[in-house]
Amino acid sequence: MALHKAGVTFVLDRAGVTGDDGPSHHGIWDLALSGIVPTLRVAAPRDGSRLKEVLREAIEVSDAPTLIRYPKGAVCADIPAFERRDGIDVLYRGESADILLLSVGAMAGMAVEAAAQAYREGVGVTVIDPRWVKPLPHSLITMARRYKSIVVLEDGIKHGGIASTVSELFREEGLSVPVHSIGVPLAFIEHSRRDEILGDLGITVQTITRSLVGWSLTLKELELSEQSGEAVRQELN
Repeated sequence: MALHKAGVTFVLDRAGVTGDDGPSHHGIWDLALSGIVPTLRVAAPRDGSRLKEVLREAIEVSDAPTLIRYPKGAVCADIPAFERRDGIDVLYRGESADILLLSVGAMAGMAVEAAAQAYREGVGVTVIDPRWVKPLPHSLITMARRYKSIVVLEDGIKHGGIASTVSELFREEGLSVPVHSIGVPLAFIEHSRRDEILGDLGITVQTITRSLVGWSLTLKELELSEQSGEAVRQELN
């Protein structure tokens, strides 16, 4: 279908960590697998309203196959966007341009909560949702240039996932912004409830917040060290 650019839409449920269906049923490989298929477009809606929205968009595509992924379980509460900028939804706007947090699909709620907690720690985090993660909107490049680092939060494996795609995109564009990944390790995961599995993997609001704050502080320390070193060099000259 991809070879012939057929206008077929795949609707993929049980995406990400699915819970108690067993280790063979976790949908944690779909983002990595679909990423290597030419012409295939992939959407990851964050809530019910976005699912309806991208489904309408997908069936209008006649020159390429499309895939829509969503998790098992209750429909997430709608998370409205502050604005839609060149195909990217801005869900939370940080007070400063410390971190741009790219949230994939159903991870949006967790991302917004972590950004709000990071704000209380003095770290500015802007949360964005591209909705369509393959291909990523080129406007992501322009947006990322304003930030000190990028973090990708996804419920798929980190190996070959969206964070890897972002890193490759930045390299091709010559963008040197650091990219950090929060996702699922490359391993078989036993069955349990989704929230319990995410907790065991360290993917919780609290751990995400600690990571955001830690990465921001490390970068600030490096900047201060570089400024101090530059001042010493100027003094010696």
